[in-house]
Amino acid sequence: MLSIQSTELLTGARISGDFWDLDELINAIHKITGDENKYYDYQGSRLRILNVCYNLRQATKGERQLEFVSNGLTKSILTQHELIFPNKNAYFSTEVLWPELIFMAIALNDFIQLHKELIDSSDWNIDVAAVRKFQAAVADCLEQELNEEEYLVFLRMLHTKNPLTFRYATQYIDILNLEYIQLSWEERKAHLAAFALRIMLEDDEYVSLKSQLMEAAISTKKALHDIEIKTNYPEKILW
Repeated sequence: MLSIQSTELLTGARISGDFWDLDELINAIHKITGDENKYYDYQGSRLRILNVCYNLRQATKGERQLEFVSNGLTKSILTQHELIFPNKNAYFSTEVLWPELIFMAIALNDFIQLHKELIDSSDWNIDVAAVRKFQAAVADCLEQELNEEEYLVFLRMLHTKNPLTFRYATQYIDILNLEYIQLSWEERKAHLAAFALRIMLEDDEYVSLKSQLMEAAISTKKALHDIEIKTNYPEKILW
């Protein structure tokens, strides 16, 4: 079963599951986010989502964390069926910074809407269901870290803003990630809700950054999402 839990220092959340849990999620996200040319105005968001998918795929290859989780097979069940079998399954996992994960969950709303409008409007779409399950797990984990009022404000903002990431300057997520990493555990606990809202509010800091990026895009004739900003992520993140 897919699981999302906050890391010990609240730096991010740990996405974990068996090989098939993660494989299902990765494939569903690839189908929902579609072709880059079809959703070009969402390309920055799409690339960030697929970067998380890459880390999930690396996890399924054993290149991230590996843990063993009880599979429910008790000694009595094994004896009853005359089986010799391990009572734990291998789970693969990887960590994602909280601002990055929240943005991913938010941006997937846009891609689900686009997919239903342009590709498949069925309520029984299995890929949409898999992505919704992932989003629900992120929301459930986030709710555990916020107080009730903070979480309700976040949900109201989520439901009133549409689309959420159209032509979004995703470089802003790097800024939020780097700010968040520098906080102590107590500061993260106190300000996680504010970081979640900043992703959607498009405040003065975001507007100023996007304006600078647009000028650079025009002068270099590059796409907005291709403009790089200076980032200095630590070599090792304490989760």
